[in-house]
Amino acid sequence: MARKECVYIPRIIPIRDLKNTTEISKMCNESPELVYITKNGYGDMVIMGMKAYEEKLYMLDVYSRLAQAEEEIHEGKAIDARKALKDLKAKYGL
Repeated sequence: MARKECVYIPRIIPIRDLKNTTEISKMCNESPELVYITKNGYGDMVIMGMKAYEEKLYMLDVYSRLAQAEEEIHEGKAIDARKALKDLKAKYGL
């Protein structure tokens, strides 16, 4: 069976709609995606709900840690886990 992907259609609203703060807040909190604000037909701002913001920050932290781990591997600061476990077993007679 084919895997079903969730596709979000970006929400784009004109800046004049920001007057209705309750509706904008509801829109931001109902969607995990960003809400794009346009001014004179061009992109001006992006807003999002707190949950989406926290998820984006979390993923940025994950990507940063992965990049750091990749760098440590390339610098030779990391060792193979199987070899490390084998060495520890030999050292402690396990």
